[in-house]
Amino acid sequence: MTNPFNDLNAPLHSNFTKLIDPNSQSHMSEDFDPDADKIKEECGVFGIFGVEKAASLTALGLHALQHRGQEACGIASFDGTKFHTERHLGLVGDNFTGEDPSDRLPGHISIGHNRYSTAGQTVLRNVQPLFSELHFGGFALAHNGHLTNAYTLRETLVEKGALFQSTSDTEVLVHLIARARKGDFVERFIEAVRQVDGGYAFVGMTRDHLIGARDRMGIRPLLIGRLGNSYILASETCAFDMIDAKFIREVEAGEVVVINSDGIRSFRAYPDAKPRPCIFEFVYFARPDSIVGGKSVYEVRKRMGQRLAQETPADVDVIIPVPDSGVPAALGFSQETNIPFELGIIRNHYVGRTFIQPTQQIRDMGVKLKHSANRAMIEGKRVLLVDDSIVRGTTSTKIVRMIRAAGAKEVHFRSASPPIKHPDHYGIDMPTRERLIAANYNLQEMTEMLEVDSLGFLSIEGLYWAMGEAYRAEESPQYTDHCFTGNYPTPLIDRDRQLNSSNHQLSFLVEVT
Repeated sequence: MTNPFNDLNAPLHSNFTKLIDPNSQSHMSEDFDPDADKIKEECGVFGIFGVEKAASLTALGLHALQHRGQEACGIASFDGTKFHTERHLGLVGDNFTGEDPSDRLPGHISIGHNRYSTAGQTVLRNVQPLFSELHFGGFALAHNGHLTNAYTLRETLVEKGALFQSTSDTEVLVHLIARARKGDFVERFIEAVRQVDGGYAFVGMTRDHLIGARDRMGIRPLLIGRLGNSYILASETCAFDMIDAKFIREVEAGEVVVINSDGIRSFRAYPDAKPRPCIFEFVYFARPDSIVGGKSVYEVRKRMGQRLAQETPADVDVIIPVPDSGVPAALGFSQETNIPFELGIIRNHYVGRTFIQPTQQIRDMGVKLKHSANRAMIEGKRVLLVDDSIVRGTTSTKIVRMIRAAGAKEVHFRSASPPIKHPDHYGIDMPTRERLIAANYNLQEMTEMLEVDSLGFLSIEGLYWAMGEAYRAEESPQYTDHCFTGNYPTPLIDRDRQLNSSNHQLSFLVEVT
């Protein structure tokens, strides 16, 4: 009899049919791209004011933030006379290297954006920064996050005669600014920001200003840095490190910061804001060398692995991370247990989506295009795989099969975060609840579906412990953790409209960015 564990092309467990719609584009993308089972961040933003060749520094900042979005990128600048913009599909390095970007995008002020799209094909009209000529002059805008009332606002604006040029929720804010009644640009911007809800970090620019805004809960990240006398806004501190800038502080929840030749000013769009930053920045999104909320992302992830070892131990011979995001947690697990850590899976970083073609043969190879088993570290051993999270479980199962095919005696799996049971609505590309494996099956069922000898997840209390916090289940939590708990920090206006629609046919044309 053929051992199914040695057949990487064998059909996935029949119960997976509940989680995957065979006719959906999402399913097809998952087959083509072994990383499609990973949660994706939507974008990274960067802005700088008061420095020569600002666009060149923006391109470097976007390089550092490339992990936050790989499908498109763009830069806007102003040279004292006119605005310049470039928007491209693809990576920063494919579009803004070679000749100095500032030769094409001159000026002392610049903003940039990395994008990952979540629905349909990425098209150039949705690539940011968006640029508009408003009555006070040119305005460019870049956005990380998702506005949970974007469709409702868009519908109202269209009824009043607004003409939209994209399907991005970011454009809603541009129209709100254009229609704001108050005086100067800053007042108009704040009036517009107060009308949107959800998780967002905006970076915008006019002829005279660099402006940044963070949602009232501080869900999406935005930070302030300084290079000499120039101020910078960015999604992560790693962007400051790239250009030798100094991290100053985070933009606070509900804060709007305005930077011009006079320096930096702070305004409160939401004076009563209570911070609840997204805990997934620590679990997966942020680069390990970034500092978030005063905490080293790398150290927090190691502590997740340490606590995971305490909560769900395993009698194994070797700890193997699922690269790259599982590495810090696997190190923490290894250090806590003194079980050897080995790179039992080697990742090929040079295979992109454009290489993976929609043929059955390539689909069958799926995981092996990006992940190869290091047989010398696996054969004859009891293996523990550590990953940052489990979403649908489809790719995890293929990796488990690959490890078994390399001769593992046993395969155990641990997730360095709690079970993901609820979808996101704040700018994270995540499947609907029907496709989240932990939302539909218990631990024993998931163990069988993933074809592992044992399965374990970090508890929500353990996750907070790794953050240096105590989980307060009876109070408003310190972080936005709804993917694990279902505790959404803001009203989900568009979602609720869809759920309450009498015919359930409300069409969402707005893409998250």
